[in-house]
Amino acid sequence: MKHPTIYIIANKRNGTLYTGVTSNLRKRIFEHKNKNAEGFSAKYNCHLLVYYEVFDDIENAIIREKQIKAGSRKKKLALIEGFNPNWNDLYETLC
Repeated sequence: MKHPTIYIIANKRNGTLYTGVTSNLRKRIFEHKNKNAEGFSAKYNCHLLVYYEVFDDIENAIIREKQIKAGSRKKKLALIEGFNPNWNDLYETLC
């Protein structure tokens, strides 16, 4: 899946959240799941893809990522609950 995408991963339902941006969502989530991505997501075991948005260009994806990161935890939880109310791991649904 090679499209500019923002995503939120979690370690469990209502757990620790990580927001990121990538041009290859499937590859990036694979890296998080296998802890190839050092840093916050590996430290807190964030590997469940619970939310994502696809964009036409990377600039708009980065703007959206910054909006989400600047928002409150409550807003992030509302995004996830609206898109994925059961907090399923969406990784396997990616083409």
